[in-house]
Amino acid sequence: MSEPLVVGDDRAVSELLTASAEEPPARSRRRSFIDDPRIRQACNWLAGALAFYWVVKRLWPAPNGILVKGAVVGGLYALIALGIALVYRANRIVNFAQGDLGGLPASLAVLLIAESGWPYLPAILVGLASGVVLGVFIEFVIIRRFARAPRLILTVATIGIAQLLVFGEIGLPRAFGASVAPQSFPSPFNFSFHIGVVRFQGNDVLAIVAAPLAIAALAWFLNRTHTGVAVRACAENADRASLLGVPVRRVNMVVWAVAGLLATVGVILRAGVVGLPIGSALGLSVLLRTLTAAVLGRMEHMPTIVGASLLIGMIEQAAVYHTGRADAVDLVMFLVIVVALLAQRRRLASRAQEATLSTWTAIREVRPLPPELARLPAIQWARRVLLAVVALCVLGAPYVLGEARTGLGSFLASYLIIGLSLLILAGWAGQISLGQFAFVGVGSAAAAWMTLHWQVDLILQLVLAGLLGAAVAVVIGIPALRIRGLFLAVATLAFTFAASSYFLSTEHFHWLPDQFTPVPRLPLLGRIYVDSADRYYYFSYAVLLCCIFAVVGMKRSRIGRVLIATRENERAVQAYGINVTGAKLVAFAASGFLAALAGVLIVHHDNYLYAGLADPQSSINVFIMVIIGGLGSMTGVFAGAVYLEGLTWFQGALPSSLRSLFTIMGSGIGLVVILMFLPGGVGSLIFKGRDRLLREFADRKRITVPSLIADSGVRDATPTMPLAEAPPGPAKATTQVGAAATGASR
Repeated sequence: MSEPLVVGDDRAVSELLTASAEEPPARSRRRSFIDDPRIRQACNWLAGALAFYWVVKRLWPAPNGILVKGAVVGGLYALIALGIALVYRANRIVNFAQGDLGGLPASLAVLLIAESGWPYLPAILVGLASGVVLGVFIEFVIIRRFARAPRLILTVATIGIAQLLVFGEIGLPRAFGASVAPQSFPSPFNFSFHIGVVRFQGNDVLAIVAAPLAIAALAWFLNRTHTGVAVRACAENADRASLLGVPVRRVNMVVWAVAGLLATVGVILRAGVVGLPIGSALGLSVLLRTLTAAVLGRMEHMPTIVGASLLIGMIEQAAVYHTGRADAVDLVMFLVIVVALLAQRRRLASRAQEATLSTWTAIREVRPLPPELARLPAIQWARRVLLAVVALCVLGAPYVLGEARTGLGSFLASYLIIGLSLLILAGWAGQISLGQFAFVGVGSAAAAWMTLHWQVDLILQLVLAGLLGAAVAVVIGIPALRIRGLFLAVATLAFTFAASSYFLSTEHFHWLPDQFTPVPRLPLLGRIYVDSADRYYYFSYAVLLCCIFAVVGMKRSRIGRVLIATRENERAVQAYGINVTGAKLVAFAASGFLAALAGVLIVHHDNYLYAGLADPQSSINVFIMVIIGGLGSMTGVFAGAVYLEGLTWFQGALPSSLRSLFTIMGSGIGLVVILMFLPGGVGSLIFKGRDRLLREFADRKRITVPSLIADSGVRDATPTMPLAEAPPGPAKATTQVGAAATGASR
């Protein structure tokens, strides 16, 4: 008989919640008037209300009915944001699948009402029950398999889960004989009223009543029930809660069930107010709004999350009413996130937050060749032959692929450079960025403008656009001095939205060339033409080769060692007197330079500056690319790019039986499977194969290699992770910091 989900000692768990909330102050001081949390909260709400009044009434004046409509939509945002915050507190991840977690059950409920003729209440109950079951199923089948994986890997896995759920949302209507899900369904009652020019019908009234009730029920559940207390305890400190007798795994299942229920309620109510979307239940733009509200509430303060959601909904509806578009809302979201995170910097820099950040930056470093084998002639010749084969494949590709796929090869070179930029920023510095294509867009816009107005040489364009991208990256990276991990990822994602809809839009900046203006390829140095596909291919890979040499040199330099040591243990680096701030800004500058340089290659490859170049989905896709390959090495990053692009290249040339397999491996299923069985990425297979060959070579030559022998012994003895590949700890970080300090003193 299974044990009930109760907490044995509520007082002990309450003490845990109180003790884990914040660090004790370094020294006692007299409590002043402003230290009263109620006074601070009232001041924060007053400041937010004044900012809201200024933004809405001055920028986008709208009648009261529009603001009430925005509050209704904001209440639905609050349900999604609360689910995101709940999952974050339990798993320390950003759940990109939160909206789609309710999209599939909501589609089922709407189809039962509109297509099968079910009564309203039974169909809604079936949808809500399906949301709970779906949340439990995802936690048990997928999330639990990543219990010991870095939080970054689990966050990327939720993107794959979202893609799986989108496939279900698209295919579910076919089971009911419909091509798409119905965009409207009858309300359970016909009551309606007007506020100004806006009419609120039955589904609007239902949302006005149901959303506050759902929020109140969640608050009661978390604060007044034994299970809710257990959820809060596990969110604060899962290990200590487990010692107090809390069944952590079962509590985590409850968290995902509640998250699925909240998402289902939110999407069902939203379907009645604004319609049921085709495909993804929310999309990235709505996800950004819910993430903004969750971040403003620090992923833990429910009243702030709800209030921020209401204000965001009102701002969005007012902007759409006044301008007919919601482009400026993305800019407002970006500014609000940056200002709010900077204002919360003291809270984000606590030791508790530092402890959780280690799970975000736990990247498995690739071990170099053992020194006992590296200098042997056979090993050196093997490396030379391997490099020669790679060079031969790159140089001979245009003669085999043809003109069309040679152009794709040039595009792959640009993606490899973007992967290098993420390797520096995320792999070395530990700064998670979901906005890399915003810097690509900056480089493309600068190159197009210099080509059309100044006829600048292409080589000089690479340098100037790269410097501009570095400057923009440093400006965006300044908040990274206080923001890390999840919160920086949300800020960079918001910057991508702002860049795509505002900063790089020809409607707001008329001097930018539009997508119908051709951007010619000027000769290199006025003499060397790169107008054909094969010539531009060789030029792109020449630029890539220069970038590879620069990145390798940077890693071997002092700044590279400092960045890696900072990622492992920032406090230890500061203890050696090293300027951590300068190292982070250098990482942002180098990453922005490479991304903008790739943007120059992309705009000249396409010969046009496309409006959607800085697409937020592209930024997420390229980040998935490096995670699939392996963020711990350059080889892994390249393997991820070749893997995803190769699926696209060769899919059309394969028979139908294998084509479906390639489609699956490039979808959310493939992403989840790869991360589940290869947490080190596709690149880890390459290094495992290398180590196996080295071990066999050492056995034949009777050479003792301690690292390879230790790997073999540990693997044969226990199923745990090899010692040499264990997540970096304080000792390793201290060694790297010492190496950096030694390099600085030489």
